[in-house]
Amino acid sequence: MAQNENTKRTIKPDTRHGPKRRTPHGTTLRRTLRREAPSTVGLLADEQDFAAMRRYRTFPFDDHTTYLHQVESLLKSLTAQGIHTTVALFDPEEYAEFCAESGLDADTGACRSRFTAEIAAAGATVTYTGQRLTDLIPLLVSRAVRQATWEYATLLLADLGACADCGQDIGRAAFDRASHLLTRLLETAGPGTHHLVCSTPTENDQLLAVLNTHRDTTGPARLDASEGAEFASVLAVAIALETPGGVVLRTSAPDTQDRVHGWRLAYGALAPLTAGEVFNAYCTDADTGEPVSPESGVEYCAGFDIGADPAEPHR
Repeated sequence: MAQNENTKRTIKPDTRHGPKRRTPHGTTLRRTLRREAPSTVGLLADEQDFAAMRRYRTFPFDDHTTYLHQVESLLKSLTAQGIHTTVALFDPEEYAEFCAESGLDADTGACRSRFTAEIAAAGATVTYTGQRLTDLIPLLVSRAVRQATWEYATLLLADLGACADCGQDIGRAAFDRASHLLTRLLETAGPGTHHLVCSTPTENDQLLAVLNTHRDTTGPARLDASEGAEFASVLAVAIALETPGGVVLRTSAPDTQDRVHGWRLAYGALAPLTAGEVFNAYCTDADTGEPVSPESGVEYCAGFDIGADPAEPHR
């Protein structure tokens, strides 16, 4: 029988485009995607909030300590899988309002999950990096307080409207003024690690902002942009409302005592306090008015002049 010439050839794979890649199994693909999908855990930080959630039938916990242990185990498990995880404060009152406004059944895990996603998008969060919950919770609460303060200060400034005489936006002018004062203060403070506190009373609350910066012997001070905006917003409220705001600066540098300076806000400018006034402010309990012992290794100094300022505050 005649044999076709083609049948004698050994057929070789076409390797012009490299070896063929094996297609991963669907389960493997899903696991890969899961590792690349971030996760958020809503945390009931205190027992009062935890107790408020126990009214829901589908909430599975009845002991706050056990709940915290389970949350910590979950966080460790997600991290072990390579999943980026953040923690947000879960507020039961805000949750109830969210469900009522959205027409959702609050007694479901799906609704709790949806609310957690909402607060993670707009609220304060902390990235979980393996730290203990006892360390994470105070940081999370602090960030939530900072954000609430900034939001409240921003609303106060926005509600002031325009000046009846000149038409200038009062809140914007006050914020620009506060930003200018902060810049001058940091420029004049010199090198070192600086811890600034600004406080001012409002009709409903005492606003407090904290800013941490560092400045080398050359170059400007380095600061977090969001902390700077929060600080300027609280200072702007004091300027716009002409309330008795104050600023305290604590500077640390190698091989020297910490120095504390202070100013009061007067007519849109920072007026330096005397060394005695700074000492009294720092060594008096804000709640009781009782004297407290001065810190060892701290020098209480008069506020320094931040320089001539041609800008006129809006009044």
